[in-house]
Parts: sequence; C-alpha cells; structure tokens
Amino acid sequence: MSGQAAVLSSFHITADTSLLDALEGWKLFLKDKDRSEYTIKAFGGDLQLFISHVPSKSTVGSITTKEINDFLHWLQHDRGIPCSPKSLSRRITSIKSFYRWLNRGGVILSDPAERVLQQSAISRFPDVLNPEETAQALKVAAKWETSGKSDARPYALLSLLLSTGIKKGECLALKQNHVDLESPEGAQIFVRYANPSSRYKERKISIPSDWVRVYKEYLAQYQPADEIFPWSPRRLEYLLEDIGKAAGIQKHISFDMCRWTCALNDWQSGMDKDKVRQKMGISKIQWREISFKLGRLAGDPEIEEKPAQQVGSDS
Repeated sequence: MSGQAAVLSSFHITADTSLLDALEGWKLFLKDKDRSEYTIKAFGGDLQLFISHVPSKSTVGSITTKEINDFLHWLQHDRGIPCSPKSLSRRITSIKSFYRWLNRGGVILSDPAERVLQQSAISRFPDVLNPEETAQALKVAAKWETSGKSDARPYALLSLLLSTGIKKGECLALKQNHVDLESPEGAQIFVRYANPSSRYKERKISIPSDWVRVYKEYLAQYQPADEIFPWSPRRLEYLLEDIGKAAGIQKHISFDMCRWTCALNDWQSGMDKDKVRQKMGISKIQWREISFKLGRLAGDPEIEEKPAQQVGSDS
C-alpha cells in the first residue's frame, strides 16, 4: 500500500464517503504535508463551494466530469458574483488536486477532474525600472552611503535586490551565514527555507563585488546579530519608496519591482532562460507565465499572445 493510500485508509475514505467527510480528510492530509494555513483555507473554501453546488447526497465516487464543468459554468455565468480569472484558476486547481489525491490513493478508479480544462490566469504585467531609473535610484542610494551621515543600508538593500532578484520573504530570512564571500566561484548568497515543502526553492546566487564592499560597510555600521536586515517588512518597503522619491522616480519602488527588474535584465543580457528561472527560484510550471511576461516586457517579437490553456494541473 502506498503512503498516500495508507493515509486515505486511515481516514476511512471510500468511494461512498460523503464529499464533506472526504474534504476534512484532505485538509488533514495537506496540514500533514506542511501546506500553509492560507493554502488549506483557500482550497477548503473552494471545495466547500463546489460541494454546496452539487446534490446534497453526493459521494466521492458519484461526481462526474459534467458536474464539475457545470459548476465552473455556474461560477462564471450564473452565480451573480464576479469570478476573476485568478480565482477561477485556483478553484479548478483545488478540485483537480482533491480528485487526484483520491485517485492516486485508490479510492476512485477514474478521476472525473482529469479532463477538466485548467484555465491559466495571466495576472497584470509587472512594473519594472528602466535602465535610467535603475541608475538614478542606485546613484541616490550610493550618495546616502557616502554623505556626511553615512548610511550604507539603502544601497546595501537596493543593490542586493536588483542584482539577485530575491523575494521580500527571502530577503527578510537572509542571515549572515547565508553569505559566502570566500567561495572559489565568487561571492554568493544562499537562499534558504525552513519549511521542507519549500526546499525546492533553495538556491545560491552570485553577488557582485560592489555589493560585497557595501555589505561589509553596512555590517560595520549596523552590526546586526543574525538576520542581515532585522527590520519589519514595512520599514524596508518605506526605505525603497524613499529612494524612489529622492531619485525623482514616479513609480513606487518595491521588492516585487526590483525582482522583476533583475529578471528582465538577466533575460535581456542573454542569460540562458533556464538559468533565469533557477535564479528566480520558481518551478517550470510557474515559468510558463513568468517567461511569457518577461518576453513581452523585453519586446521579443515571437512572444505575441498568452500561453495556451493548460490541460490538467501539475500542482
């Protein structure tokens, strides 16, 4: 018996189990897999909505592909409440994940959600800094580093984000022992995750010599104990916004803007596309949308339309 089948057996889930009871088992399974509370709540809510739409006595094994497609049609056209592409995509993913779990665990022989089309939601295009704006922002941050009341923190933060493209959470979790200045391959940072389910995002990223210089100055000024940037997310967000205002940039500089600017610069520099993906720490499934956006931002002529809808789900 597989591990997943054993879990389902321990929950006493069969094809005749009610959808609500099976949902409770699935939520416990997700919790056991260290999925975030947000993920469990969102997926659970999606399934609750689906269950409320199908006949009240429906069991795990009684649901058909038609019933799932009828539910999705209702969400989009008959519910009377707007359903954004992103919400629709997630709800399809929730149903597919739930039934894939049941199918792989041997509870049902045929997966009714397998042939349901996964509709990929393409969110809005991100804002990025153009080369002139990037240079101006770095110039302002560098000026604060060398001014009468020297402050290396703005330049240390901004230049790190623009050169590595790490996310806000990754930046906040960065510790001093995650920085290797003596590597034979050149100075690097290691992006680490405490949650085992996120270990696939871990990676090492090269850092430029100019950041090494300001990093050492920053450590001498602030002497952080462990985390490199031991401030609240909002405080660091304000710092980035202050740099933008001082540089006369109309855009609000953010962690996300720096991340996309770094990725776009790497893309346009000719870096191997899979290397860009690995540096961003995203899966090949996520890369479908990200690469489309980067191609459009870069003005690549062959990127003309949205990626095709995906059949099935890889999550």
